[in-house]
Amino acid sequence: MPTAREALLDAALRALGDRPWRTVRMADVAALAGVSRQTLYNEFGTKGGLATAVLRQAADRYLTGVDRALTAPAPERPAAVARWTVRAARADPLVKGLLTGVWGEGLPRPGPGVPVPGRLLAVARDRMAAAAHPLTPARCERVLRLALSYVIVPGDCAGPRRQCAEPESWSPITPMITSEIDTSFRVETTSPRKTMP
Repeated sequence: MPTAREALLDAALRALGDRPWRTVRMADVAALAGVSRQTLYNEFGTKGGLATAVLRQAADRYLTGVDRALTAPAPERPAAVARWTVRAARADPLVKGLLTGVWGEGLPRPGPGVPVPGRLLAVARDRMAAAAHPLTPARCERVLRLALSYVIVPGDCAGPRRQCAEPESWSPITPMITSEIDTSFRVETTSPRKTMP
């Protein structure tokens, strides 16, 4: 059974799914959660406090997915994290905003206590480097930045008349990401100096 805090965060996300954040009222969130406004204010203090909690929850969801991707067999971990990053950012506008700093019109804006894109990327990079040995943090960061480039400008949007595919149909990107990652690591491991030129 969810706690009052979890119920309130879920209610805030449902309210955000129906209308822009600026029009979401604390009374609406409390009613959706089935609690009093006082309970909501006691838990988060202000609407800004609620926004911070919603965004921190989105960051935690993303990092939980990174950890799950890192349970893949060792050689597949970088590509698994890249695929998760693209999927998560395309499916959840809050995650996309947290990773890219690009915020849609109707979303809450991050305040103090919410990781900025560089910080969230650094946490994911460090977790990836720890689990994907012998990859260095620099290599892991390149994988994440490559994945984010597909979030910002999807590979399936090429051409003057093509429209970007819906978030669910990102599968054509998978071979491109995997190929880029494999090429990067092949060059790196076959170089006499063992580093990228």
